Amino acid sequence: MKRVLIGMSGGVDSSVAAYLLKKEGYEVIGITMSLFTKEEDQSVIDAKEVCQKLNIEHHVVSYVDEFKNHVINNFIESYLNAKTPNPCIECNKFLKFGLLWNKAKELNCDYIATGHYAKIKDNKLYKINSPKDQSYFLYKINKEVLPHILFPLSSYTDKESIRKIAEKENLVTARKKDSQDICFIENGDYASFLEKNMDQLPNKGNFILEDGTIIGKHKGIIYYTIGQRKGLGISYEYPLYVIKIDKNNNQVILGKEEQLYNNTIIINDVNLLVDQLPKTCTGKIRYKYQQTQCNIEVIDVNTIKVKFKENVKSATPGQALVLYDNDICLGGGTIKEIYSE
Repeated sequence: MKRVLIGMSGGVDSSVAAYLLKKEGYEVIGITMSLFTKEEDQSVIDAKEVCQKLNIEHHVVSYVDEFKNHVINNFIESYLNAKTPNPCIECNKFLKFGLLWNKAKELNCDYIATGHYAKIKDNKLYKINSPKDQSYFLYKINKEVLPHILFPLSSYTDKESIRKIAEKENLVTARKKDSQDICFIENGDYASFLEKNMDQLPNKGNFILEDGTIIGKHKGIIYYTIGQRKGLGISYEYPLYVIKIDKNNNQVILGKEEQLYNNTIIINDVNLLVDQLPKTCTGKIRYKYQQTQCNIEVIDVNTIKVKFKENVKSATPGQALVLYDNDICLGGGTIKEIYSE
């Protein structure tokens, strides 16, 4: 019997994933990563209760320090450097498919599993035909781990189906609310989180137009991101958007909506999930952004130039650009530079 270690977050997705694995005949071991406190929180309690209900072994491991070092500190540093990070991607890379796989090997497990909505087939990562597809957030995991990953929810396209299974099996997580986008940010208020966790607040500076005209004062570069229109506090003859953030000069550059469109992006910190990239594929510059046709040029092992056939809007330094060949996730990288040619 194959042994599988499944990450149990205390939510309904991972609960049902564990149930499905056991139903398929695997020897299932549950593990919950404690990321914020060494004390048991509600997520740990719920995960433990689900494992008891399913009659499977359950472990709790504290990765508080690792989570802070790899995810939270990166989040803060990115904003200080005028970048908009994606902490879920870093967490998946270092913790859920890094440390979790190491733990699985310690426990003599053949596989690791999670409640992600994605698919592994022939040692490749595939997106699923669902708005819930999460392959975008998984592009940075180590290619060598792919043969050892199971996604039990890959054939499910909606959350209600998952909840019905949980209700049928009387799992305590059946009607538990979905987790928020960024687990360590309360109510999506990232600015308050940064203020509480930074050594000192950033300096105020100038809002300028692209020609250098000063048109107001900004609160500090951490409060702005590319494409932002609301909350600028500026009245002007036409609607203004953040089109660029200049960390070195502490300036936020504003412009017209049309200035948010570009066709060429340089990505670095590249991670590939396939042995060879095609010349033409599609790319997503954000999780909810449509896949857009592009040509790619590999500059070096860590850098790729992506030229889109149609302009993309509000590409943002620090965010991920993920590449696809039809449904296969090829990998991707972090957006470094944006321009048109």
